[in-house]
Amino acid sequence: MNASALARNGRMEAERAARGSVTQGAARAGLAARGVIYLLVGALALRIAFGENKKKQADRQGALAEIADQPFGSVLLWALGIGLVGMALWRLSEVVFGSVGPDGRKAKKRLLALVRCVFYSFVAYSVLAFAAGSGDGGGSSDEQSRDVTARVLELPGGRWIVGAAGVGIIVGGIWTGVRALLRKYHKHLRLGQMSARVRRLVDVTGVGGGTARGLVFAAAGAFAVRAAVDYEPDKAKGLDDTLRSFAETPAGPWLLACVAVGLVLFGLFSFAMARWRKV
Repeated sequence: MNASALARNGRMEAERAARGSVTQGAARAGLAARGVIYLLVGALALRIAFGENKKKQADRQGALAEIADQPFGSVLLWALGIGLVGMALWRLSEVVFGSVGPDGRKAKKRLLALVRCVFYSFVAYSVLAFAAGSGDGGGSSDEQSRDVTARVLELPGGRWIVGAAGVGIIVGGIWTGVRALLRKYHKHLRLGQMSARVRRLVDVTGVGGGTARGLVFAAAGAFAVRAAVDYEPDKAKGLDDTLRSFAETPAGPWLLACVAVGLVLFGLFSFAMARWRKV
């Protein structure tokens, strides 16, 4: 067997391993961990909407603090962090070998997988640091947004960079919401393994949750654009302040409550993805 054939066989073996049971388990653990975070963030936002625990942060840090206050909270935090490491490793395998589907090897798909891998690596690190007692979960999302925006605004062309990033987040939010409404997630699910009733329930969580998530992203992007236009980093908002801003609209806390329910639905949808997603 020549060298090229050996290399080809080696790559095929590596790809089979990357799509094996370990990687599938890592992906499903990561999706479940994502579901836990969204469930808690949605629950915190819902309580804020009804005037409870207004000092709590409705973001990842708030969710981690909520877990830490529970019995065996430290164990749960470590499990959550390890699950998110699994998510990052799964996305890394998609960068190297491509994702499931006919267009899974395209450069666009690999680039998107790389972005997700970097994002979940950061999230996993912040959760594990929090679990180890050597971090605060990366700080509140509002502080992070203001700090990053302030640093970027100081760069040459910083206003354009922040503005472009904000527009990108808005577009990403709209794209996320529209894809949820169109049920584009169906192509990633093993629909044949679901009963008609389960499929309807998954659609409720997928459409409602994905739309709410897209709305939150778009709103956060709009605040970033405003910060760039006004040259005021304090106008950039993280997840917590973005969610609270919904209560300041004419619809009042009811809009925040609806968005919060949507985030809870997305958490449930993540559990459905952990069960039925093609990996």
